[in-house]
Amino acid sequence: MTAWLVLNGLRFFARHGVGEQERLVGNEFTVDLRMEVGWARAVYTDNVADTVNYADVYEAVKAEMAVPSKLLEYVAGRIVKRLFLEFPSINCIELKLSKRNPPMGADMEAAGVELHCNRQEFTAGVVRV
Repeated sequence: MTAWLVLNGLRFFARHGVGEQERLVGNEFTVDLRMEVGWARAVYTDNVADTVNYADVYEAVKAEMAVPSKLLEYVAGRIVKRLFLEFPSINCIELKLSKRNPPMGADMEAAGVELHCNRQEFTAGVVRV
């Protein structure tokens, strides 16, 4: 059985951006997460100990979003690293991080990055963050 834990549309006010003004003023960001988790046992036990508590995942993402950074790629990498380290039952992470209304003079909703990484790539050093 393949099981996914999904958190969509997490909203944060944060100070990420290449420009100093972006880090000073801040902006709105959204995070979408899809994590392959070994929670098949929880289907039978109804016990949160047999899955990943999504409230704990949210707190980890929130903590990383609070650290100002220049690149969204860097923030995404830090989030993935933290989730793999704190939650051993996460096997794969698909993360989308978007900056709403980026300061680039374009009429657009958001710009962002997507990162897809499995634990094997992470522990093998393919993903270095």
